[in-house]
Amino acid sequence: MAPIIRIQDLGKTYGSGTVALNGVTLDIEEGEILALLGPNGAGKTTLISTICGLIEPTRGSVTVGGFDIRSQYRQARSLIGLVPQEVLIEPFEKVGANVAYTRGLYGKPPDPAHIEKVLRSLALWDKVNARTLELSGGMKRRVLIAKALSHGPKILFLDEPSAGVDVNLRREMWALVRELREEGTTIVLTTHYIEEAEEMADRVGIVNKGRLLLVEDKVKLMQSFGRKVLTIELTEDMAELPEGLARDGLRLESGKLVYEYDTHAERSGVARLISDISAAGLAVRDLSTEQSTLEEVFLDLVEGDKAREATT
Repeated sequence: MAPIIRIQDLGKTYGSGTVALNGVTLDIEEGEILALLGPNGAGKTTLISTICGLIEPTRGSVTVGGFDIRSQYRQARSLIGLVPQEVLIEPFEKVGANVAYTRGLYGKPPDPAHIEKVLRSLALWDKVNARTLELSGGMKRRVLIAKALSHGPKILFLDEPSAGVDVNLRREMWALVRELREEGTTIVLTTHYIEEAEEMADRVGIVNKGRLLLVEDKVKLMQSFGRKVLTIELTEDMAELPEGLARDGLRLESGKLVYEYDTHAERSGVARLISDISAAGLAVRDLSTEQSTLEEVFLDLVEGDKAREATT
């Protein structure tokens, strides 16, 4: 099956000379959740804005559902729902009318049942006749999502969806995103909350300075680039590390041995460490391992990219 979005060598350079996108190539599969991570100014918003037809690219091509975003703009845009970072909603319009109006902009006939379903799914039905200026910031962001879903898009773009919302609403939004994915909607989100990507995404893309550093399955990414930490609890707490156990990556924390190692090294050193612990006359009570978090992987990749730039 062809990808629902195909991006080939996409570039965007502004008149000032600023390179916002630099040769981005990416296939997005139907029904997946793809999270785009990157520091401020990395090009995440420019990338999704270009796919949505809001920014004209300097070079390259993008197809959405097989439709070119420039020559077949209407067909491509009809498949997309976009929730922008900025909360810009007509303040005096009622919530229900606001969402229904957006549906009409896509040439869709009125469908009160669909609008009700969308509003109920976002816990907005009791606000259907409220003016948007009466809503909290979190509620306004829900209205933005409702507007994006009003015409039944196959792809939903969420640009920093959790910005400015509380933890409870963030969790509710995550649940909604999962429900949409189960219904077959493709989700692409940009986020500064790495826990958001770790919680929801099927794949993660790392963007930095307009370039897509990599795109990988979330679990594989963490396994491939992460490190593991082995915590060894002994039958007796240790006050200091015995000389025979000293080695790179091993430290003493709260009486426990903590050993950090590269999962892809030819030898992890774990077997040798356990052997040396036994030779030192120490007894092990418990062992536990912990994989590096997505945040650590992300920081390693971005810092590594900076280091490579500095040497070129």
